[in-house]
Amino acid sequence: MLLNQKEEKTKKNQLKLTFMNYLKKILFFLLVSLSLFSCSKDDSTETVEEEEVVVIDDTDFTATDWTTDTHSKDAEPDFDEVFEDNTVKRLDFVITEERWQNMLDDMTSLYGTFGNGNGSFSDDDDDPIFVPGEVFYEGKQWYRVGLRFKGNSSLARTWAEGNLKLSFKMDFDEYEDEYPQIDNQRFYGFKKFSLKNNFDDKSFLREKVATDVFRNAGLASSHAAFYTLYVDYGNGPIYFGLYTLVEEVDDTVIETQFSSDDGNLYKPDGDAASFAISTFDEDEYVKKTNEDEADFTDVSNLLSIIHDATRTTDAATWRANLETVFDTDVFLKYLAVNTVIQNWDTYGRMTHNYFLYNNPDTSKLTWIPWDNNEALQTGKQGGSYNLDFSGLNASEWPLIGYLYQDEVYKEKYDTYVQEVIDGAFNETTIQSLYTSYASLIESYATSELSGYTFLDNTLDFQSAISELNAHVTSRKNAVESYLD
Repeated sequence: MLLNQKEEKTKKNQLKLTFMNYLKKILFFLLVSLSLFSCSKDDSTETVEEEEVVVIDDTDFTATDWTTDTHSKDAEPDFDEVFEDNTVKRLDFVITEERWQNMLDDMTSLYGTFGNGNGSFSDDDDDPIFVPGEVFYEGKQWYRVGLRFKGNSSLARTWAEGNLKLSFKMDFDEYEDEYPQIDNQRFYGFKKFSLKNNFDDKSFLREKVATDVFRNAGLASSHAAFYTLYVDYGNGPIYFGLYTLVEEVDDTVIETQFSSDDGNLYKPDGDAASFAISTFDEDEYVKKTNEDEADFTDVSNLLSIIHDATRTTDAATWRANLETVFDTDVFLKYLAVNTVIQNWDTYGRMTHNYFLYNNPDTSKLTWIPWDNNEALQTGKQGGSYNLDFSGLNASEWPLIGYLYQDEVYKEKYDTYVQEVIDGAFNETTIQSLYTSYASLIESYATSELSGYTFLDNTLDFQSAISELNAHVTSRKNAVESYLD
C-alpha cells in the first residue's frame, strides 16, 4: 500500500502547497516544545518530516485558524463553499499513527482480518470507533475532528477485499468536551458530513447525480460534491482517492430545508422500517432528534392507519386519516423519482436507507431519501421494481403497495412519473450533466492508486459513464411504455 517513489514525490509536492499556509502558524509551537518532542515518541505528536509539519496532539493548543465564518456555530451553512458543483476540492486528514492503528484494530474486531474478512458484520453490529484527527482544507486547519469509518455492507466488503478506500464520518465537535478550544466547532456552518467512497460505482457519479435529481424534483434531500482525500497516518500523505461529500440529514438538511429542525427525525432500520403489520419496534425506529423523549406516537399512528380496515371498505376515509399523519404527496413524488431513476437499495427491497421527519409545519411524517450510490441502475437483490410495481408484495411493503392500489394515489403517482421524465430526469439534461461531471472528475478517478480504488483499469470509468447514458434513455422508454 506504499506509493512508489515517483507517486510519493508528486503527493508530497502537493502536500507542500496545501500545508505551507498554516505551517507558519504552528511553527512557534514546535519551537516551544522542541526539547519535549525530541525525546518522546508517544501520542503527543504527529510529524510529516519532509514538510516539517507538527500537529500538537494534546489539550494545550490554540485554534489559530479559527474564524466565525469558517469554524463557528454562529455561521450560516455556506453551501456555495462546501458543495460547489463545478470543481473537485481537496481534504487532508492527519491522524496519529497510534490512533490510526486503533481504528484498524477496531475494524478487525468488527469485520475480521483486513483483506481476508467475509464481508459481514460482527454480532454486536457496532459502529466503528471515532478518533480525533486534524482536517485541513484550503490552507486552514480544523482541530481534533471526530473521524471514523462508516458504512454497512459497503464497509464490510471493502475491508474484506483489502481496499483502504473506506468511507468516513466526520463530526467537527465530537471531542469538544475533551478539547474546550473546539466548543461548537463547525466547517463553514456544518457540524458533520459523510465522506462516501463511491462503493460499487465505477462512474463515481451515482450518489451525486441522484441527490441532484431528488432536489431538482422539489424533494428534501442532501447536497453532495466531489472531493479528493489525502490521509497522513504517520508516513506522509497518501491519496485515498476521489470521494463524494454528502450533507447529513440530521444536521443541515432539516435545518435549512424545513422551517424548523424541532420535529422527530427517524432513520428506521430493521423489520419495523417496512411498516408491515405487527412490526412496531421503538428500537428500530432510530431517533436522530428528540432522543430523550420516548414519544413514538407519530410512527405508531402511521403503522395503525396504513393497515386500517377502512382502506378496503371506505377508501376516502382511509386516505383522509392517512393524510393527517403522513405526507402522501411527498411520498408519491419520491416514489416516482426513485422508481424512474431506479434505486433498489432502499424501501421496497431493503429495510433501511431513508429518513422520516415530522415536519413541524404540517405535523406529518415526511419522506427523505438517503444513500444513493446504488441508484441509476437495475440493481441487485431482484433489482429495482417496474414502474407498476409488479412482483411487489403489498403487505410486506404497504407504503408502496397499498398507496399504489388506491386509484386516487395511483393517478397522482402517474402524474409525478411524467413530471420526472420531463423535468428532473429529462434525458437530454441528464446526459449533458453526465458529460460535464465526467469531464470534471476523470483525471482524479483514473489516477487512484492500487489498494485505494474500485477501478480495475482506467477504461472502467468510461464504460461506466456509457452505461449511465444508456440507462437514462432506457428509463425514458420505460416511462413512455408504462404511461401508454
